[in-house]
Amino acid sequence: MGEQTNHLPEADIRIILRAADEIIGVGGRTLLAKILKGSREKKVLQFELDACPAYGCFQSSKLQEIMDKIDWMIDYDFLDIEYSGKLPMIVFTERGWQIERDQMADELLHEWDLWLAEENPPPDMGYLKDRNRQMIFLFLAKIREAGDIKYIPYLQEWEKIDYKKVRAEIRTTTQVLEANEPIDHELIRKRRASIEEALKGSAPRDLLLKCWECGKRFTFTVGEQHFYKEKGFVHPKRCDACRDRRYTDIF
Repeated sequence: MGEQTNHLPEADIRIILRAADEIIGVGGRTLLAKILKGSREKKVLQFELDACPAYGCFQSSKLQEIMDKIDWMIDYDFLDIEYSGKLPMIVFTERGWQIERDQMADELLHEWDLWLAEENPPPDMGYLKDRNRQMIFLFLAKIREAGDIKYIPYLQEWEKIDYKKVRAEIRTTTQVLEANEPIDHELIRKRRASIEEALKGSAPRDLLLKCWECGKRFTFTVGEQHFYKEKGFVHPKRCDACRDRRYTDIF
């Protein structure tokens, strides 16, 4: 992977995660970099990736500089690579998804606030159906925490079209707003603290693995981890000595 930058600013981390959300499991590092660069390449436009809020956010950066940022995100446990056949695809780590689902829930709430400020009638709520359940429940939690009855008409329309478990959560949210129940500020504080901790990332480090053959511990270095990840290999199962002996026995 490319030369690593220092710890990325929170804003950059959030931007990269938002762009990655558009191509999780279907696109790789290069496509992600092109979204962030604001590329007019055919593939970017064909899949309407130029509509992503993070599109072109790193327009003034060189493509390699953006790739270095993405590699940093992988090294620090915000993103990962999984192979679809021989193609390396970007996916969220647990840490990355924790931050992104919170960010997406805020984005949805902000969108509702804009529509309501313009006194727009409820939109077709089908756009919320089949979205990630964790993110949707977090969105509803944020609506409850806002404590504003202005959301009730939108909630009522949404409840008509979604699945049973989501409908139940929507109904609970509506009831909380109608009853003007007190806001759980401690829960909000804990969630924010958890996000702040997640944004620190996890610095890459050597791993100590156990050899499946001799049972001894051996070091799997950061550099080796990079190589294995780029090639789509799983972690080595044997230490160097056992691998060398196995190779000698075969040949």
